[in-house]
Amino acid sequence: MTTIASLSAAELGPLFASRELSPVDVAKDTLERIERFEPQINAFVVRDTKTTLAMAEASQARWLKSEPLGPLDGVPVTIKDNIGVAGWPMRRGSAVASDAAFADDAPAAARLREAGAVFLGKTTMPEYGWKGVGDSPLSGITRNPWDIATGPGGSSAGAASCAALNLGCIHIGTDGAGSVRIPAAFTGVVGLKPTYGRVPAWPVSTMGFLAHLGPLTRTVADTALAMTAIGRPDIRDMTAMTTEPPDYVDGLKGGVKGLRIAWSPKLGGDVVVDPEIAALTQAAAMAFRDLGASVEEVDPGIGDPIETLMTIWSAGAALALRSAGPADRARMDPGLVAVAEQGERVSGAAYVDALLNQRNALAHRMAQFHARFDLLLTPTLPLPAFAVGANTPAHGGYGDDWTRWTPFTYPFNITQAPAISLPCGLTSAGLPAGLQVVGAFGRDALVLRAAAAFEVARPFARIDTPVGCA
Repeated sequence: MTTIASLSAAELGPLFASRELSPVDVAKDTLERIERFEPQINAFVVRDTKTTLAMAEASQARWLKSEPLGPLDGVPVTIKDNIGVAGWPMRRGSAVASDAAFADDAPAAARLREAGAVFLGKTTMPEYGWKGVGDSPLSGITRNPWDIATGPGGSSAGAASCAALNLGCIHIGTDGAGSVRIPAAFTGVVGLKPTYGRVPAWPVSTMGFLAHLGPLTRTVADTALAMTAIGRPDIRDMTAMTTEPPDYVDGLKGGVKGLRIAWSPKLGGDVVVDPEIAALTQAAAMAFRDLGASVEEVDPGIGDPIETLMTIWSAGAALALRSAGPADRARMDPGLVAVAEQGERVSGAAYVDALLNQRNALAHRMAQFHARFDLLLTPTLPLPAFAVGANTPAHGGYGDDWTRWTPFTYPFNITQAPAISLPCGLTSAGLPAGLQVVGAFGRDALVLRAAAAFEVARPFARIDTPVGCA
């Protein structure tokens, strides 16, 4: 039976146009489900029912006059807490941040507002997005709908949990080292980190050229719809692309027949991959052969660029906390404070070397690799979701550093290439696994096209109610 909760953004527009459904119907249903599930998953830091319903009513009036602003008019969306929305605070997961209303929409929020989307609220994240899990001093622990004893990953934690339950169709997150793809893999949704600069950012992230903005959704088509809207230029970001994005929805056609695809189960490293994740992602990679692509197991030869990442990452954390004195730091996540203190010891020369020379060398190696292969496939993560309240799992030998269990994601923040996580099955414990598809710089449309072909061939079961609710 079709319910509002089962509908995608791509399906809502035609129903609005035919008047079988209205934006107000969808908003009210979504708000009711948020009210029902939020106590279990804790995905929001801002909810504004009055604004949500006012935006839905305005959208409904446009549809009744057959004057929608576009295919996203009336579609419910959420926005991560480190992205500005006019009238709402932007606290970045920090209990010491100001709760004053932000004055302007950031570019992604502005594009969604211009498209007529209906804002539901702002979603949770770890403090300043510093780690790959979803707890913060501001909002506490966000939980994974597939098993509320586990976490959704981070840093786009609330966005992923909302996407898994369809509490809104499109959820805008950020990804500086995997922060869209990590939670997408843990929660069984689609999460795209676009090519750097395809989605403008303002205010700019202290993580600099590592930081991307991208959507989390239940379907590839909804990701494409979101990208066509939020990928438009904005003069406030001097590093962003100045060209209009293509029609990513139209670009989903064509399949993968004839593509040269590389499968790298460990990305050339010695990471321990959970056996079930290894089997699920291997089978998912081989499915591309059935779709007409050639698939060869090969590593891109990029090594582990963790030192490059941490030089830039820690310096960015230091910049983020530069005005935080001892009293504020005492109220912050101790791990963030430790990373910032590490960054305070990074020299200017070391930072520039990592930002320019080391990044460029890695990007050059990947450009050479993509001259041979159209796409690269890897597991998104080497493990399924683990218990909440910890930065690393209790087992697996990953130590106490969250970057050790995210070796497949951060290299492609350094290269700035597009990468998407797709759900590709469930473990015996009922937890999702993610397959990562990486393209060459600027080949977002190809990544989405391949993702769409895989989605048709390997449809994924959805979840309607959080598992483990009292």
